[in-house]
Amino acid sequence: MPLPNLPPLHLIRALHAVGRTGSIRRGATALGLSHTVVSRHLRNLEAWVGTKLLTRGPLGASLTPQGRALFEATDHAFAALEASLEKLMPQRDAASLRIWAMPGFAGRWLGPRLAEIERLLPNLEVAIRATETLPDFSAHEADLFIGFAPDAVIPQSAQVLVTPRMFPVASPGWIARNGVPASLAALAEQSLIHERDHGQWRRWLAAAGVEPHGPLSGPRLWTASLGLDAAAADQGIALATQLSVAREIADGNLVEVLNTDITIGSYYLLAAPERKNKSPVVAFRAWLQDQLAASDVTN
Repeated sequence: MPLPNLPPLHLIRALHAVGRTGSIRRGATALGLSHTVVSRHLRNLEAWVGTKLLTRGPLGASLTPQGRALFEATDHAFAALEASLEKLMPQRDAASLRIWAMPGFAGRWLGPRLAEIERLLPNLEVAIRATETLPDFSAHEADLFIGFAPDAVIPQSAQVLVTPRMFPVASPGWIARNGVPASLAALAEQSLIHERDHGQWRRWLAAAGVEPHGPLSGPRLWTASLGLDAAAADQGIALATQLSVAREIADGNLVEVLNTDITIGSYYLLAAPERKNKSPVVAFRAWLQDQLAASDVTN
């Protein structure tokens, strides 16, 4: 039962997530809810307090002064709660490091380096989860998140790790059957392998100065790793970075298609506020920066 003078906690969490991430969509992702559900929670909270908390417009939603004041109050309250929980759970902090990361990065870059991470943190259980979902740090879901996003929407509190060059790849078998596209415009007409939707390819083509004449074709496979596996199996052209396909290119299983120099976003690191200065997180962050700096991902 909620306290008489407080709204239900799930309404407060919705406002806090939107204020922390800067949009209803990203707030919903952080909570593992739909945009519709979070929007309904916010409208119910506005009805409960009797004032507008968000201004909604064609470019999205932003907190009103009243919404900002309530967000700051909840932010302080959640921070105090996190500090209290940290004191109650010292063994958890000392025993594990939980990393959530984009599926392609988790499986194709972190996975092959697990032995190095275990040597770096010999007394910790390292748990890696492949996911695009931002963890709810206030619920202690994870200690670190490695995400990828266009630079304009990276969370303000995040640390940008690297802005990799992104390029199309296909298998030698696919190229033998179909040939190398004569141009970027011709590339857009091929069978392209997509992740969740056509958005990444459309952003990449727009950055390349190409406007497709019609709908993009090709399968949607949800994650970058599945898409790259499909490309290696002669199924079409996928987008990749050196972080995700260095081994396949070195082994000759994938080759770069055309010669481009295009970036559409950056990998970034977010740490749980109560863990960001703990020695395991500091050590992992320094190791990650050194490893990425030594990787040839911008050429």
